[in-house]
Amino acid sequence: MPVADCGHPQAGAIWLTVNGQPRQRGDLADMIWSVAEIVARLSTLFRLEPGDLIFTGTPEGVGPVVSGDAIEAGVECVGKLALKIA
Repeated sequence: MPVADCGHPQAGAIWLTVNGQPRQRGDLADMIWSVAEIVARLSTLFRLEPGDLIFTGTPEGVGPVVSGDAIEAGVECVGKLALKIA
C-alpha cells in the first residue's frame, strides 16, 4: 500500500507463516527505530522505489525453510506477500 494511503505506521502487527503455521509475530512499535526513521535514513543512501521491500531484522522464531515451503508475511494496515520456495 502506498505511504500516501497508509502513512508511516507507528504500530501494527508484523507476521510470517510457513505452510500456514505461525512462525514469527511482532509489532512495529517494538522496533528500535520507527518506520519513518528507517525510510528517511535509507533514502539518503539509496533511491527507494514503489514496491521496494525493506528488511530490518526479525522477531523471535526464525528458522529454516526448504524447497516447497509456502511463506506468507504481512504488516498490519500495509499489506502482505506470499511466495513459495523453489
